Amino acid sequence: MSKKLLLVCMAAIMVLITACSNNNNTGSSNPPANTAGTNETAEGDAPEQQEKVTFSYFNGVAAAKDINTNETTIGKMLEDQTGVNFKIEHLVGDLNTKIGTMIASNEYPDVMIPDAAIDKILDAGAFIALDDLIEQYGPNIKRVYGPYFNQMKAADGKIYFLPFSNVVGEFIPDPNIGQGAFWVQRRVLKEAGYPKVNTLDGYMDLVKNFVEKHKDEDLTGFISLTHDWRFFSTSNPPMHLLGYPNDGNITIDMTTHEAKVYAATDATKRWLQKLNDLNAQGLFDKASFVDNYDQYLAKLTSGKVVGFFDYGWQFQNAQSALTDAAKLDPAKDDFVYFPLPVTFDGQKDQYLDPPGFVKNRGMGITVSAKDPVRIIKYLDNLLTDENQILQRWGIKGETYEVDENGRMFRTAEQIAKIDEPFNESFGFKYYSWNWPLYGNGSSYADGNSVAPGLQPEVFQMSLTEADKVILEKYGVKTYAELFAAPDDRPWFPAWGIPKEQGSEQQIWETKKDEITKKYFPKLVLAKPADFEKVWTEYTTEFGKLDTAGYEKWTTDEVKKLIDTASSK
Repeated sequence: MSKKLLLVCMAAIMVLITACSNNNNTGSSNPPANTAGTNETAEGDAPEQQEKVTFSYFNGVAAAKDINTNETTIGKMLEDQTGVNFKIEHLVGDLNTKIGTMIASNEYPDVMIPDAAIDKILDAGAFIALDDLIEQYGPNIKRVYGPYFNQMKAADGKIYFLPFSNVVGEFIPDPNIGQGAFWVQRRVLKEAGYPKVNTLDGYMDLVKNFVEKHKDEDLTGFISLTHDWRFFSTSNPPMHLLGYPNDGNITIDMTTHEAKVYAATDATKRWLQKLNDLNAQGLFDKASFVDNYDQYLAKLTSGKVVGFFDYGWQFQNAQSALTDAAKLDPAKDDFVYFPLPVTFDGQKDQYLDPPGFVKNRGMGITVSAKDPVRIIKYLDNLLTDENQILQRWGIKGETYEVDENGRMFRTAEQIAKIDEPFNESFGFKYYSWNWPLYGNGSSYADGNSVAPGLQPEVFQMSLTEADKVILEKYGVKTYAELFAAPDDRPWFPAWGIPKEQGSEQQIWETKKDEITKKYFPKLVLAKPADFEKVWTEYTTEFGKLDTAGYEKWTTDEVKKLIDTASSK
């Protein structure tokens, strides 16, 4: 063999070895290209290839099947970028029991959303502090969450989890109803001639009359969700019926900013007495106090439940199933639920949330995490504009388009194919929430909405003929137009004000929940003649709590937030 030929052969071998070496590791930690100029990568980070890894993730709030993120289109693309996959476990059963088992064993998933049990997780020291990780590996986290860092800090000055409600860019309101409302089957309104219903009595009469006219259908007039931490769906209505937004256990006077607990007031009595009346007439589902969340959703999708109160985000799985069925068979649109801004006496409602920041819920990395650095890099990578578009809009040409003016939209064909099975397989179901993200109401620098459903072009295109008919009957173009615009509340939501585990306020809330969960079923299911007696027992027990102290603490915290907002 000639020397020249030998050199050629050696060069070819080296190329082959290099190519094979590069193909041995298909995972990449490199984020997408920064086309918008607003995304960052950690200083000093060089392109690197890492072995693929799977982390465990417990989601204590969402209802969905357990899955590996790389089984979805979005998750696989993110794994290709980072080499990271998450095995998601969703809550089954009681949240506090699940969290208690973790704490007792001191064994946790790598990351978790403990939702309402977050105080227990923090008190157990189950979350690691994120400050150093963010400083070293989280440039996008700093960009997106930076304005909220002071609000995210615990009493020790450290950050232990990332919330999901941070607004990026200009705020865009939701044309749909993702928050609270009194819901009723559309066929009820159709049969009644599309009446304007904005009082509690008017709403209940609507439900009662429909059930009476359809006795052969074995309908349930009204159902209520009470399972575990979701009990608020039964205890919250009094504040909404009074014309207040969801501030949790209290209402806040718009003039004095004084916080008042409503759980044992005439408003709650009036609400529970109405449910008691429904029960006496055979219109209330007694199983409401024993059904779990999945059973509740199943009943809503059955077509047998006429009405209920709940938050749109909470029963979205059921509503999606109903709307998907209506797409295949327009006659089934009768069973889709329609939101009504019901108050006690028709006063101005405040169901729509103003811009706010929820500080006491989020995702944290646990002390059991195998590789916190790898995890924080993955979470930071989610917060590029490109990956926020991937998470919420999907893939250009497949799930969205861009017009000549740079406006993002979806075609009728794309909207039609994005049903619940598609949401699951593509990953929208698993990535639209419960991760670090640009919160609802956020917008990109070019004015496009981060959430497709809030983009006017998408909302209008997503409306079915049945949607258009019923909205036209009520003289509006969006569901939000049925409701009063939200008033500015710099403290909102007050329920998101952090409370230390073991504090007087946290103990008050725990005892309050215990008392309401004990007495509300008794009050609703009691014989009407016994209602006053049970109410007296309830208020006597409730009167033992230091409610005045809780109100004063909340008032002081609200005024601090108002002062902070005023000083900006």
